[in-house]
Amino acid sequence: MANTFYRKLSRNVGTSITAIGSYTVPTGATAVIVGLTVCNTSGATVAVDITVNDGANDHYIVKAAPISAGGALVPIGGEQKIILAEGDSVKIKSDAASSIDAVLSIMEIT
Repeated sequence: MANTFYRKLSRNVGTSITAIGSYTVPTGATAVIVGLTVCNTSGATVAVDITVNDGANDHYIVKAAPISAGGALVPIGGEQKIILAEGDSVKIKSDAASSIDAVLSIMEIT
């Protein structure tokens, strides 16, 4: 089994739910989320939703989490890890247009 580390980035995410870095766990792989950081790049507080999508449904990691202007949220990291199965993705959206950047760090196991 090979372990490969990846960094996936999304910039200026707004009100449409978006897969971070357009990443979906490929066929025959499993992924471990090592860390996820979300930064508010706007001048006002925003509310952020982060989900794991299993290919059909979104399952919330956080819902309407407030991030102050210029602040960041680290919902996954340190002791917290999430396992992603084949076909899963991590999605994010804000309540304001073009207001958040996200960095997703994963280890993919094939």
